Amino acid sequence: MLMRRILVATLTLAIFGLAAAQTLTVWVWDINKPALESTIESFQAMHPGVEVVVEDVGNQNAYDRGLAGCAAGGLDMPDVYLIENNEAEVFWATFPDCFVDLRDLGASELLPLFPAFKWAELTVGDAIHAVPYDSGPTAIFYRRDLYQQAGIDVDAIETWDDFIAAGQAMNAATDGAVKMGTVAKGVDDEWFRMLANQAGCHYFNQEATEVTVAQPGCVSGLETLKKLYDADVLAVGGWVEQIQLLQNSAAASALFGAWYDGTIRSQMPEQSGLWGVYLTPAQTPGGVRASNLGGSALAIPASSRNPELAYDFVVNALANEENQLRILFDYGLSPSLLTLLDSPELDRGIEFYAGQAIWADILGTLGDVPAVAGTQFFQEARDVMIAIVNTYLDGGFPTAQAALDRAAQQISQATGLPIR
Repeated sequence: MLMRRILVATLTLAIFGLAAAQTLTVWVWDINKPALESTIESFQAMHPGVEVVVEDVGNQNAYDRGLAGCAAGGLDMPDVYLIENNEAEVFWATFPDCFVDLRDLGASELLPLFPAFKWAELTVGDAIHAVPYDSGPTAIFYRRDLYQQAGIDVDAIETWDDFIAAGQAMNAATDGAVKMGTVAKGVDDEWFRMLANQAGCHYFNQEATEVTVAQPGCVSGLETLKKLYDADVLAVGGWVEQIQLLQNSAAASALFGAWYDGTIRSQMPEQSGLWGVYLTPAQTPGGVRASNLGGSALAIPASSRNPELAYDFVVNALANEENQLRILFDYGLSPSLLTLLDSPELDRGIEFYAGQAIWADILGTLGDVPAVAGTQFFQEARDVMIAIVNTYLDGGFPTAQAALDRAAQQISQATGLPIR
């Protein structure tokens, strides 16, 4: 009788262990849940019987639980972990052994498939800690009807000076009731980051060993933002207020990463057919018309019981053109996969944008985005810059260089990194 009970218990444990070994858990947030769930069927065609559970744990909660899990040696971590690019280096620096070096699973073959700027924050030395997921190549989302009413020719906007001139025409046509764009002054420094990135500059150098925020590219970016602000072509508001400005036709454009498409479509469905997209204006004639804001990646915790299966899931989701096209068109997440640039699907007109094939234009800039490193000190630097940019726009510094010299000092004090 005792032997029979032992055999039954052993068999039960074996079955339970097999089931557990054939289940992958994936932590994500928001629209990423249905987006990645849409890839499960094709993954299961390669791995029949493997269950994939995609959990929406929330953005901040995913970050907090990830840090806690890594601090606890991998306790309560999923098999696949969604991580924002600008937060990734916090994990690599603080918990270098918490995630699998994906080179051991063959990820070196993926390097040519994604742009350099996406890998910049996902690799340390030769180690590959995550695979690029969505990206945020910037563009101007604009209201065709408001531009037309103000007599603005979108094809004539090639530089930020052109954008300012168009904004002044918008002010004149609407008696200032409609602004050309929006900015989160005092709440975020995203405009500065986009403009600095466009000029090849960031808080830190590519090796994440020096503070570079006072270098010429960042100065140029901040000077451009000041010109825009002083020209009175930008309405001020936080995330919610900016959406309201667009909903109420009090702003005619928005500069954001490509993922903002999802925000516009979900928050302003009644404006379908009124929107269009054009490339981010250059800071100088003939200059770069590309930058990036936001984006994420998929990593595999070292505590995963199924790292090989997890890697197959990641590759199938992110390096499979069919899956990435579905994620793009059905869920509005801008892919990072470079081979999509040759896909005729990108020429598909989007009804919401009056039939414009916006993705051919937006994704066409991926190869032009300058690479930057976030480092584990991204948040400290961002907090400094929000205050510095706000003060500078209010006239608190005589020049952009003076403002960024102060920012560099404060970031250096907060991080311990030297200033270049």
